[in-house]
Formats: sequence, C-alpha cells, structure tokens
Amino acid sequence: MKLLDKMLAGKRNLLGVALLALLIFVVFPLTLDAFRLNMVGKYLTYAFVAVGLVLCWGYGGILSLGQGVFFGVGGYCMAMFLKLEASDPQSTKIQSTPGIPDFMDWNQITELPWLWVPFHSFSFTLLAVILVPVVLAFIIGMALFKRRVGDVYFSIVSQAIALILTVLIVGQQGLTGGVNGITDLKTLLGWDLRSDSAKLLLYFINAALLFGCIFIGRFVLASKLGRLLMAMRDKEERVRFSGYDVASFKIFVFCIAAAFSAIGGAMFALQVGFMSPSFVGIVPSIEMVIFAAVGGRMSLLGAVYGALLVNYGKTYFSESFPELWLYLMGGLFIAVVMYFPNGLAGLWDSHGRQALGRLLRRTPQQAAVAAPLPETPRTAPPTPAPERPSLETQP
Repeated sequence: MKLLDKMLAGKRNLLGVALLALLIFVVFPLTLDAFRLNMVGKYLTYAFVAVGLVLCWGYGGILSLGQGVFFGVGGYCMAMFLKLEASDPQSTKIQSTPGIPDFMDWNQITELPWLWVPFHSFSFTLLAVILVPVVLAFIIGMALFKRRVGDVYFSIVSQAIALILTVLIVGQQGLTGGVNGITDLKTLLGWDLRSDSAKLLLYFINAALLFGCIFIGRFVLASKLGRLLMAMRDKEERVRFSGYDVASFKIFVFCIAAAFSAIGGAMFALQVGFMSPSFVGIVPSIEMVIFAAVGGRMSLLGAVYGALLVNYGKTYFSESFPELWLYLMGGLFIAVVMYFPNGLAGLWDSHGRQALGRLLRRTPQQAAVAAPLPETPRTAPPTPAPERPSLETQP
C-alpha cells in the first residue's frame, strides 16, 4: 500500500495521468478518422521505447543507443506468427512450395526452417515477444555491466549491436525477408487486422498496454530500487562501496527497458502490418532517444508526449514541406535542446506546475481564510484634557 500511495501521491501526478488518459482514450478517438488514429497508434508504439529509456537512461544513467534492437526483435516475433498464419497452403498454392512464407519460396527454400516452427503457436509467440528480448538484454548486460563497461563506451557498443543485427537480418533473406522485411500481415487468429474496427480495437489495446508499462515504471521508481538507480546515476562508486551489486541493478533495469521496447515492436507489427530492418538499426535507435529527450528523460508521462510530438512533427513536415522537412525537424530538435533542456516535462515543471499549484491552493475554504478582513470604522481618538497649570507657575 505504501508503494501504491507513492505511485499516485499528490493531485499533480493524478492529474497528469488523467490528462494523458483523456487525450489518448477520448480526444483522439473522437476527433480523428480511422487513418489518423492508426497513425497515432503507431506513434504510441514508439512511446513504449521512450518510457523504457526514462528508466534506463533518465534514472539509471544507462544511455542505450540500440533500443531499436529490442523493438525490432519483439516486432519480428509477432510478425513471424502473423506471416505463418497468412501462409497457409490454400493461400500459397501458387508457390513452388505451398505452406511457407513467400520470400522463402523466392529464395528456393523448400521446408520451413526450425526457427520458425514454434511460431505456429500464438501462446509461444506472446512469450517470445517478452522473453527473447529480455534474454538478449540479460546477455548484453552480463557481458558489459559485470565488466564495468558504462557511459559512452556502453553507448558505442549498443550502436554496434544494432548495426550487427541489421546486417544479419538483411543478409539472411531466406529467414527474415531481407531488406524488405516481413510484409503482408493480414489476420490474427482469423481476425482481419485491416478493417477499421480492428484498428480501433488495437489502438485501445495498445494504449492500455502503454499505461500498464507507465504504472510498472512508477512502481519501480517508487520502490527502493528507484532511489538506488538515481544514486547509481549520480555516485556509482559510493553505491558500490556501500555493498550493493551495481551491475545487477543495471542489468535489471536494462531488461525492463528491453521488455517495454519489445511490446511496442509487437504492437507496431499488429497495427502497421509489416516489420523490416529499418526499425532496428542505429538511426531509429537514436530517434527513440530523441523521443525521451524531447519529452523529458526524467518523466514517464513526458516520454509519451515526446514520442507523440516528434512523430507528429515528422508527419506534418513531410506532408506540408516535402523538400524541407528534414531541416525543420533538425530545427525542432535544436530549439528543444537550447530552450528546453529538460524537455516538455521541464517546461511543465517551470511554468505549468506553478500555475496549477496556485489553482489547487485556492480552494473555497482557503480563499475564505485568505480573504482580507472587513475594515472596522475608525473612531476619532479621544481629545486629551487640557493640562492644568502647575501650582508653582501660578502667580
């Protein structure tokens, strides 16, 4: 109960969660058409990565420039199941080998590879979406954090891992679809994913999972682990000399961030209908860090707003200014870094929270107490009696 009280402490935190929920669950569905709402759903899948980066980078001090790896792994796990469902013998009867994905048939593969066989099961797929990225993050964390590899060196290694995975996916065209990725994902357990009703339901499922990740993040930060993460970020050696295993805490929060990213990748594959290596490499991983930076790397809710703002900016600028949109996006990032170094959350703390605090403090009872008392009519001071002359001065 104490952790729950800390998670939801204060009217401001509750109001922030309520405002974001109102925006995502009410405002967007009521004001946007099916196409635009599906685009917002795609933006929210990136918010999973940004929320994980707030824990990993903002509080843990672990700047990972390879979160696209976990986003892509989760997306590929879901895409493999969807592709197998779309590649039933009836739908692929024109292929040389019916019953396997089309890109395998193009690469003259005559039997489904063993790596794909377990993904016939939807239950296994759901487990793989979480477990495979977490195991990969655990291996990376054990290899690096136990050797005290951190700071900029960890960022460089994470970039190298993203590059390696991209090259591996592109090179293994018969297994992964190569540079085109896994495309033409139509159904989930016989349910048509391309209909407007399906996209609307997936949008709400995606939003609910995102809020679940936010509450998990709040639970972690409200616990003793949250205080240790901030202590490790600021004074790692002091925490280590206090007897704590710093490497284990780093591995744990890195695995949580990887799980969040993988859930976002799986929901991306469901809502967009494909997964390709273009979401795994260095460039998308750096963009995901920008989402957290723009929103505020110390704010879970700010990370969601950052993902929405940056992706909306990319869409708006590319549609309205197709020849200048890259320059405009660069200007947006520079402006945020120069004028709002703490992101949108910092702007809220410096201006919006003060105004909200003044509003919350002015309750009717407090206003009555703070109101000035009515002035009482002032009476003229009594006229002093005339001094009687002293006897010594009388003639």
